[in-house]
Amino acid sequence: MKYFLPLFFLLLTINYQSFAEDFEFGKITDQEIQMKRYNKDTNAHAVVLNEYGKAYVSTGDHIRLQFEHHVKIKIFDSKAFNSEGNIVIRLDKEDSNIFETARDIEAITSYLDDDGILRQTSLDQSKIFHVNQNKYFDLVKFDMPNMRRGCVIEYKYKTESPFLFNFHTWDFQDDIPKMHSEYHASIPGVFDYNISLRGALKLTKNTSEIDRECFSYFGTKCDCSNLAFIMDDVPAFVREEYMTASKNFISAIYFEMSQRQDFNTGAKVKITKEWKDVDYSLKSNEYFGSQIKRSGLMKDRVKDVIAGKTDEMAKAKALYEFVQKSFKWNNFYGKYSDDGIRTALDKHTGNIGDINLTLIAALKASDINTEAVLLSTRDHGIVNRLFPVESDFDYVIAKVNIGEKSYLLDASDPLLGFGMLPLRCINDQGRVISFEKPSYWIDIKEPQKESSVSNLNLILQPNGKITGTFKEFSSGYAAYRKREEIKEFNSFDEYAEHLDERFPKVKILKSEIEGLDSLDNPIAETYEIEIDGYKSMQHDRLSFNPFIFGHLQVNPFKLADRTYPVDMGVPSDERFSMTLHLPDNFTVESASKDQGFSLPDNGGRLISNLSNDTESCTYSQALSFYKPVYSVDEYPSLKEFYNKVVQAEGSEIIFKKKQ
Repeated sequence: MKYFLPLFFLLLTINYQSFAEDFEFGKITDQEIQMKRYNKDTNAHAVVLNEYGKAYVSTGDHIRLQFEHHVKIKIFDSKAFNSEGNIVIRLDKEDSNIFETARDIEAITSYLDDDGILRQTSLDQSKIFHVNQNKYFDLVKFDMPNMRRGCVIEYKYKTESPFLFNFHTWDFQDDIPKMHSEYHASIPGVFDYNISLRGALKLTKNTSEIDRECFSYFGTKCDCSNLAFIMDDVPAFVREEYMTASKNFISAIYFEMSQRQDFNTGAKVKITKEWKDVDYSLKSNEYFGSQIKRSGLMKDRVKDVIAGKTDEMAKAKALYEFVQKSFKWNNFYGKYSDDGIRTALDKHTGNIGDINLTLIAALKASDINTEAVLLSTRDHGIVNRLFPVESDFDYVIAKVNIGEKSYLLDASDPLLGFGMLPLRCINDQGRVISFEKPSYWIDIKEPQKESSVSNLNLILQPNGKITGTFKEFSSGYAAYRKREEIKEFNSFDEYAEHLDERFPKVKILKSEIEGLDSLDNPIAETYEIEIDGYKSMQHDRLSFNPFIFGHLQVNPFKLADRTYPVDMGVPSDERFSMTLHLPDNFTVESASKDQGFSLPDNGGRLISNLSNDTESCTYSQALSFYKPVYSVDEYPSLKEFYNKVVQAEGSEIIFKKKQ
C-alpha cells in the first residue's frame, strides 16, 4: 500500500527567500576521497555524499517546468560501477512538438592516483548519447569517466518540460544510502498542487517561504511558495523478491496539480477531478469509449466466430480466443487504443489498449454483458483513490458478466486461459468503467492458484542404477508458467532435452506431455528416467535427495527488517511424493524426521513424511501458501518458514546395504 503523510508547512512569515545554494561542483574534501566505508551501512558499495535538486516554472513564449539535479557519490568497490556509473535521464514526449529536453550536462570523476595525488577526469561531451527509445520517451545516456575503487563521482544536469501537471517527483531513497538529500520547489500562486510525502521515512527539515512577484506571464503576476524538503541519513531501499512497484514504498515527495489560473479570465480551473469526471472523460474519449462502442465494426468480423453457439459462455470463449489469435502484442501497455481498433486489427498488432478494447467491443457487439476495467500494473504502482488521476492507470482489461459470475480477461497473452490474468495485473484494485451504470471499484484477484502435483516412482537396481518415472500435473498459474517455459523452445522434445542438460544427474529416456495446447486444462508431463546411483555411493551407502528436478536452495527473504509486504500474487500449493523400491540387501539408514510447520493466522504450512518397509521407502511433502499477500508484521515468520523449507528440501536420505 502507499503511505500518505500530510505535510504541515511553516507559516509564511518571510517576505522573500531565494533558493538555498547548490553545493560547489568538482570540490572534493580530503575526508570524502579517503572514506573507506559508510559507517551507518558498512555493506553499502557506494553512498550519496550530497544531493541537491531544484524545480521551478519559467516563462517566455511558453511556460516550462525547469528541473536541476546535482549529486555526488562515493564509490567503495567495483560492484557500484555499473549501477552508479551508468547515468540515464528519461525524457517524456507526446509528439514531435511536445517533449522534454536535457542540457548543461556535466560530470567529473575524482580519484587518487598511484602516488596518492588527487586527479580529476571530466566527461567528454561527445560521450553523451541521445536515444530515441520509443514513441513515449527518449533517453540521454553517459558513463562516468575513469571510474575506480575509492573514487568520487559527481554529475549535474538540467531538464525542461512542458508537462506541468506532475511537478517533478523527488526520490529521497534509492538503491544506495544517502548522507544528505534536499529538494527545493518554487511553485507560482497560479498553480495549486496536492503535495504528499510517501514512504516510511520522515523529513529532517521542511520549510515554506514566500518569494514576492517571482512569476510573470502575459500580464499575470503572482508570488511563489519556495518549499524545501531535506532528509539526512537516508537508508538504502533494498529490493527483495515478491514485491510490487518500489515507488509504492520508497520515501519520496509527490506533486499533483489540483487547479490552475486561467491567464485570460483569471478564473481558477479545476484540474483534480472527481471520479465521475474521469468516467465521463473516458467514456467520451475517441480512443477509449468510442472504440468500445464500435459494434458495427465488430459485428461483421465476429459473426462467423460465434455462429452456431447458443450459450453466452461458449460465445465469450470463442471471441476471447479469436482476439488472442488476431493480435501480436507489441509489448507496450496502455489504456487507450493507439490509432483505433480498426487499424490495430488490420495490422494484427497493438498495445494493451488496442487488444483489450477490441475484445470488449467484440463481446458487447455479441450482446454479452461486458465492462472495461482500468488498472495499474504491479510495476506501475498503486492507484491514488484520494485524487483521481488518469495517469495512475496504465492498463485496461475486460470484465465479462455471465449469469452470477464475472470473469476478468486479458487477450494479450496467447498462453492465458479464459478467466486468467497475467501476474502483472494482480495489483490492488481496478476501476470498472460501465456504460450502463456508474463506475465502481473491484479487487483485482486471481481466482486460480498455482498448483502442482508430482510423483516419482523409482527402483534401485542391483547394479546401482535408479530407474523409473516422474509425473507432474500443473494447473492454474503453475500450468501457465510451464507453458511459458516450454514456449522458449521449438518443441516439447527440445524442452525435455534442456531438462536433461540442466539436471546432469538425471538421464531422460523418454518424455511425453498432455494438455499443452488446452489452455483451460492442466498440463500432465511424464518422463522415464535413469539415475546413476553409484555416483552417490560411498562404500556400502547411497545418499539420495528426492527432489531430483531441483529444490529450494536459497531463502529469498534475507532482510533483517522488510518495510513493505510480501506480494506473491496468488496462493500456491505444491504436493510431491516419491516411492523408491529397494533391493533385498538395502535399507534406510537415516533420514530427516517427519516435519510439520505452519505460518501464523493460517498463512501456510509444510508437511513432510517418510515411511519405509522391507521393500520400499516413501517420502511425501505438501507445501502450501494460503494467502497471496503477507504483511510486514508477518515477514519474520515467513522468513523463518522458508528457512525450514530450504532445510527440508535439501535433506538427503541415506540407504545402506544390509550386513
